[in-house]
Amino acid sequence: MKNSIINQINTALDAAEVNLAKADNDQEIEAVRIAIVGRKGLFPALSGEMKNVLPEDRKAVGIAFNQGKQRFQKIIDAATERLQQQDDTGETAGIDLSLPGRQWQRGTKHPVSKIIDDCVAIFRRMGFIVAEGPEMESVYNNFDALNTPADHPSRDPGDTFYFADGRLLRTQTSPVQIRVMESQEPPIRIVAPGRCFRRDTPDATHSMNFHQIEGLYIDRQVSLADLKSILQTFAHELFGPQVSIRLRPHFFPFTEPSVEYDFSCIMCKGKGCGVCKQSGWLEIAGAGMVDPQVLHNVGYDPAEWSGFAFGMGIERLAMLRYRINDIRFLYENDVRFLEQF
Repeated sequence: MKNSIINQINTALDAAEVNLAKADNDQEIEAVRIAIVGRKGLFPALSGEMKNVLPEDRKAVGIAFNQGKQRFQKIIDAATERLQQQDDTGETAGIDLSLPGRQWQRGTKHPVSKIIDDCVAIFRRMGFIVAEGPEMESVYNNFDALNTPADHPSRDPGDTFYFADGRLLRTQTSPVQIRVMESQEPPIRIVAPGRCFRRDTPDATHSMNFHQIEGLYIDRQVSLADLKSILQTFAHELFGPQVSIRLRPHFFPFTEPSVEYDFSCIMCKGKGCGVCKQSGWLEIAGAGMVDPQVLHNVGYDPAEWSGFAFGMGIERLAMLRYRINDIRFLYENDVRFLEQF
C-alpha cells in the first residue's frame, strides 16, 4: 500500500509537469490543478487511503504527500510565470502574429436617431436651438400649464403612466416648452426632440414608447403664415422640393387656432395610392398659434407676445422616409433590418 500511494503521487506529478509545460492559458493550468489537488482530485482521494496504510509506513507516506504538494506548487508557479512572461512580450503560444488582424464591423446610427439628427439640423439652419427636459414630469408642466382641461381623456390613467408621488412619464415633449418659457424672456425659437410615453396598444403604427420633436417660436407679430413657411421649408428639406403641405382646422388645448398639417404623399407624389388611402396626402402632426392662456400661464403678456408651436412623431417620419410599414421593426433590434441603414 505504501509503495502504491507513493508511486501514484510520483506518476501524477510527472504527468502534471509535462502537461503544464505545454499549457497555453490559465484555464489549462487550472484544469491540472483541480485534477491533482481539487476537492475531488488525486491528493484528496489518496488521503482517504491513509487509513489502510500500516502504522510503520505512515511516516514515509506522509513525507511523500508533503514533498509531492511542494513539488506540485513549484510546477504550478513555474507554468504561471511562463505564461505571464509570454503576455508581457506578446509571444503567446498558439497565436500566429503574421496573420492579418480581424476586421471589425462598423456600426451605423439607428433610423430613429438619423431622423432626429436630420430634423434638428434642418431647424437649426432656420435659427432654432435645441432644448431638452426630463422624461419624468409634473402634472402641471404636462397638462395644467398647457391648458389641458381636468376632464381631458389624455389625463386618464388608462392613457398616461402615473407614479405614486403624482408625477408621470411625459406624454409629449410640450413640457419642455413650458420649462423654457418660464426660465427666460422672449423671443424664443426652440425645438425639443425627445422620448414620450403613452398607454397605447402596440400595433403597426402605435407604441407605448415613441419620440417626438416639437417646435416653439415666440416673438412679436408672429402669424400663422410664419408657421406654414417653416413647415413647408422643413418638408422640402426632409423629403424633397416636390413635397407640398396643407393645413386643416383642428383643436388642441394649447393652441388657438389649431391645425393639422399634411404632406403630399411621397409614395405617389400626390396622385393617390394605398399608403395615402387614395387621398394624395399623408397626415404628419398638429400645430397652431400658442393659446393666449398658455402665454399667461408662463407670465408672458399675450397682448405683446404671440407665437406658434408644432410637433411631429419621429417614428412617423422614419416610416415615411424609409418606406417602413410597421413601427415595431424599429424596436425589435433585428440586425437584418437595422443594417440596411
